[in-house]
Amino acid sequence: MDYDSTDTSSMINKKNRLRLEDIGLILPPAPPTQVISIRLPTELLNELKALGSRDDVPYQALIKIMLAEGIREKKKKSKKSA
Repeated sequence: MDYDSTDTSSMINKKNRLRLEDIGLILPPAPPTQVISIRLPTELLNELKALGSRDDVPYQALIKIMLAEGIREKKKKSKKSA
């Protein structure tokens, strides 16, 4: 594959950062949700399914809820230590 051999790092101005729109590039909007694949230990997945079943919540929804709660708690702890 042929790559550009010109060093353009001197053209970067950290004080005047460009946005993609500034150079005429517009990315398509990101979808509101994305499909991912993750491997979980069978025992953990079974526990998630059991918890979801107990609370009448699909286990995928339970995973999203638990991730959101975990992130929220992590952010709170980060703010307290800052």
